[in-house]
Amino acid sequence: MNNLQDSLSRPRVTFQSGRSKRLRTGHPWAFSNEVQMTPEAKALPPGSLVTLMDAGGQTLGVASFNPHSLIAARLIDRDAEQIIDRDYLVRRLRAALSLRETLFAAPHYRLIHSEADGLPGLVADRYGDVLALQINTAGMELLLPLLLDALDEVLSPRAVVLRNDSPVRKLEGLELYHKVARGELSGPVELVENGARFLADLTEGQKTGWFFDQRDNRAYAARFAGRRRVIDFYTYAGGFAVQAALGGASEVIAVDRSESSLALAEASARLNGVAERCRFERAEAFGEMTRLAAAGERFGLVIADPPAFVKSRKDLAAGAKGYRKMARLCAPLVEPGGFLLAASCSHHMAPDAFAEEIRQGLFSAGRTGRILRVSGAGPDHPLHPFLPESAYLKALFIQLD
Repeated sequence: MNNLQDSLSRPRVTFQSGRSKRLRTGHPWAFSNEVQMTPEAKALPPGSLVTLMDAGGQTLGVASFNPHSLIAARLIDRDAEQIIDRDYLVRRLRAALSLRETLFAAPHYRLIHSEADGLPGLVADRYGDVLALQINTAGMELLLPLLLDALDEVLSPRAVVLRNDSPVRKLEGLELYHKVARGELSGPVELVENGARFLADLTEGQKTGWFFDQRDNRAYAARFAGRRRVIDFYTYAGGFAVQAALGGASEVIAVDRSESSLALAEASARLNGVAERCRFERAEAFGEMTRLAAAGERFGLVIADPPAFVKSRKDLAAGAKGYRKMARLCAPLVEPGGFLLAASCSHHMAPDAFAEEIRQGLFSAGRTGRILRVSGAGPDHPLHPFLPESAYLKALFIQLD
């Protein structure tokens, strides 16, 4: 590992002639077909820190380099003289922490959102004194020992969980695993979101345990729940469902196919004193939508926030049909004048394409209405200005006639 080397002793990776403009004008990545893949570059261990050079010999910054990945270099700092050590990581963590403390009163949020927070390949979610990390690049994997030390200095967490089981790691040549890297953890952890209390399972739950990205959308949806029947498909740990109940819903039905997720959701409903107005149903979403519509069930607020239907570009056509079907099956459940929240976390599904599928699904169901809100992730999921494609979350809030 060469993280402590300076710009002179670090390996150098040079752009092909005329191929450095994108990075020079703000983009943080260099693709494998943009750099000179010399025998020396190809021999570098995945994740090595390198000094990036343009074809004319000018230094462009320090980056992590993986000769086996399509994204060959991920810029860490445009100052090639920077030493990427524990102190550097501490500075990045403190900057990210300062922003979150400005945004939120409670220490429950996404602390690091990869490139946007200057730490490419790292996702870090905070649950008070417990952290859940997802390491998605070879570069960050090599920096992990320093990162854990830096986190100890900045936050002194009681426990740090590594949720390194994302399929994207395979693109970097990394193994999939999850473990408790620091401290001890037994059972779910508690978090606070929009004043509500929830439980998250950081060891067996999805992703990093909780989806902080929907925080603002949950608060918005809860505003429309008062005195209405609400159904929350793909509820996972009950984020939308419990907040709808706290918003005054007369009844909330939470649907998921995972028994363990429903158990967490029900426990959270009890924590918030709304369990008597919530019902938790284990079912496959599309089948339950069809069954409820046939039974004549109607709701004032229908929420559909599924896992990604499009996990890779090859899934795009099938996934798009899935979102259209979701809208078509949800529409009959919405009472006249009621509301539908449809969401997608599929990275490869463009916002315009998602909106079109939802429109077509509603049209097929014979419903019209108006879009009240188009939104994405909350501010603890910031975007790098030159990576607009990283705006993965899309949510449409629609009133139906």
